Amino acid sequence: MDASIKLSNLTQEWFDSLQGWRLQFFFIPATLVTLITFATNPVLLTCIFLSRALRQETRYLLVANTLAADLLFLTLNLATVFCNALGVHIPPTLCQLDMVFIVTAYCCAILTVTVMVADTYAAVRWPLHYRELLPPARTVRILVGLWVVAALYPLSMWIMMETTEGNASAVDTPICLVLISLGFIQATNMVGVHIYFCAAALVCTLLIVYCYVRLYMVTKTQGIWQSRYSRARVTLLAHGVLLLLYFVPGLVFTVELFLFQQDDVSQDARVWINTINMCILMLLPRAFAPCLYGLRYREISDTLVQLLHRRRRLCKVTGA
Repeated sequence: MDASIKLSNLTQEWFDSLQGWRLQFFFIPATLVTLITFATNPVLLTCIFLSRALRQETRYLLVANTLAADLLFLTLNLATVFCNALGVHIPPTLCQLDMVFIVTAYCCAILTVTVMVADTYAAVRWPLHYRELLPPARTVRILVGLWVVAALYPLSMWIMMETTEGNASAVDTPICLVLISLGFIQATNMVGVHIYFCAAALVCTLLIVYCYVRLYMVTKTQGIWQSRYSRARVTLLAHGVLLLLYFVPGLVFTVELFLFQQDDVSQDARVWINTINMCILMLLPRAFAPCLYGLRYREISDTLVQLLHRRRRLCKVTGA
């Protein structure tokens, strides 16, 4: 009962701080970025799935999975942001499911971009055996496995919250946040929460660094790094920036979980950090991904142009 009262008071103070600082104005850029991404990601997904050639390529299936995970994350994030801004009471069970899907979508995107780096390494390192190593059917199974791995921990947390008697997360509150849900779980399972986030981030980072270092060592004698503005350098820079944008919000969230347990940190500081992370930092990689991972691929751009020309000819025939 004490935990329930503490949670209710915390979320009410959070909502009051949110309204007092007028942080709802952060939702304007969040909405704009989300709408722009909603306008681009479905177009790129349509190009990939309507083209038989693109559907047979592992890298495009990975791009499609990243874009799909980003769409799911953006949808749930924007809905949560608006409900919190307006003080809409989300039922406890629905709030917990929202946490499960948001964490799953975010982690799946991280895992997919990590596999994309490994896929690039495999294509360069073993070009003659690449298609045997990663045929489309195996790629689809890998993607299903990524979703399962990404969902394991949040699902187990949800089951734990549902089966624990008198759990504080079952209280109806004016704020629904992944931070608060995991923060209260962390109080009783701190090791599990930190192992999940830190170990996963460490494994992904080490794999990415290893693949990029090996790629450079394998290709440094081919002369593709000589020019300052070579395609290899530009591609590495673009992928590095996007990976950084994907990982930074996760690190910030880990810091938020740590600050959540610190009594000497003011509530306003927690609210500010969480709002900036949810409304800006977490949206930046989703905004840049369509350009850096989608339109930079010549095959996707060509498919998009063909679809537009086909639609234009159809409109002319229909109009005639």
